[in-house]
Amino acid sequence: MFTHSTLAALKNVQRALNEAGHGGRIKATVPLNADVYDSVNNQPSTGSFRSDIASIMVDLFRFLAANGSPCMVNIYPFLSLTQDENFPVNFAFFDDGNVGIQDKDKTYYNVFDANFDTLVWALKKVGISDIEIIVGEIGWPTDGARHADIASAKRFYDGFLKKMASRKGTPMHPKPIKAYAFGLIDEDAKSILPGEFERHWGLLSYDGRPKFAVDLSGKGNNSRLLAGAKGVEYMEKKWCLFNPDAATDPAAIAGNIQYACSRADCSAAAEGGSCYRLSSPESDASYAFNQYFQAMDQDVRACDFDGMAMTVEKNASTERCLFPIMVVSSGERSTAAAVAGAFLFAMVAALMFTAG
Repeated sequence: MFTHSTLAALKNVQRALNEAGHGGRIKATVPLNADVYDSVNNQPSTGSFRSDIASIMVDLFRFLAANGSPCMVNIYPFLSLTQDENFPVNFAFFDDGNVGIQDKDKTYYNVFDANFDTLVWALKKVGISDIEIIVGEIGWPTDGARHADIASAKRFYDGFLKKMASRKGTPMHPKPIKAYAFGLIDEDAKSILPGEFERHWGLLSYDGRPKFAVDLSGKGNNSRLLAGAKGVEYMEKKWCLFNPDAATDPAAIAGNIQYACSRADCSAAAEGGSCYRLSSPESDASYAFNQYFQAMDQDVRACDFDGMAMTVEKNASTERCLFPIMVVSSGERSTAAAVAGAFLFAMVAALMFTAG
């Protein structure tokens, strides 16, 4: 949509920085997905900008280079793996002993290096070599698709952070690479147009708890947990589940699941997810009902579903599927504090009036 206006907007932003006297130390850039370039048979040396946007990309990168701005690209080995059923799984990670892929006189042992160097080659072919390349986003999701799980995410981060700590670049770019992890915390309202995994990129879960041990320094202390969020308050220990006394009409169950999941986050129930196809349709309904109930801040009216649902006080989570409890938002805490304060003020005023 904005392909043809991006460069003009970039120039306007940099011009504004220059006129404000900050252009020498603040440089505007545009984050790009790795699909703006491609290659033949996955050989980095055949890399070039995509034919339908090649002229736009060349103009954009030439402006960045002339302005002293870095270029920023988002590289996701997870997407390379999930978008090609024939992709070699190990090539998405940084394990020692991976089988290499030969490209001229260079050998590639992981898709990150190969992807990065595909961009290096694409730039080289249009005469751009003196430009900093920053990885704006890189990470691994933990739910919502095949290969999106905690074990794979930990494996990826352990290897990637070790590589970053070594300060070794790629075969075509041996200098250290700057990279930004995506992301810090799960986003339960993020668009799932690319896939349900989009809501599960966080190193921290929805309530700020670390998902797995990881050493951000890359020095190998991979048993260290990140510091989680502090002062998190949860709602009551209540869950909304399928009522076993309700009629088990498959069409009605499916309809209510669809209703719940159209208004709440059921991404963990996607194929390959941690809550995909539980023990029965009723269990699947329980997951969906609870997601909706929690999203509605445990409003009792949100746990009915034509009499199919009921609230319980026993945690319904299974070994692989979490039935969460909603956290209390800062707004709700402020409201509760205001109500408590007003009540206390009224009580004090009443006592003073009585004493008088």
